[in-house]
Amino acid sequence: MKAPAEYLAPHVFEARRPRRELQPVVPYAAALHALEQALADAEKYKYLLMRALRRHADDAAPRPAAPASPEATVLPMYPANAAPRLAA
Repeated sequence: MKAPAEYLAPHVFEARRPRRELQPVVPYAAALHALEQALADAEKYKYLLMRALRRHADDAAPRPAAPASPEATVLPMYPANAAPRLAA
């Protein structure tokens, strides 16, 4: 992940404010471009983080125990002694 200063290209020139030292100046277009890059990287990192969290949650979730026999999970729709009657 980049540091905030890494998104900005080196400053173009230095300006002196009244009674102050020289200060670096970055053009508006360069600052806007740096902001757009930072937002794009944030979306990428957000996607990767959410994917990792989902994978971790899936791995950490308790798995249901397998039934002893396949028939144990199948329940009949109708009881054996009460078969459905069809109207003639």
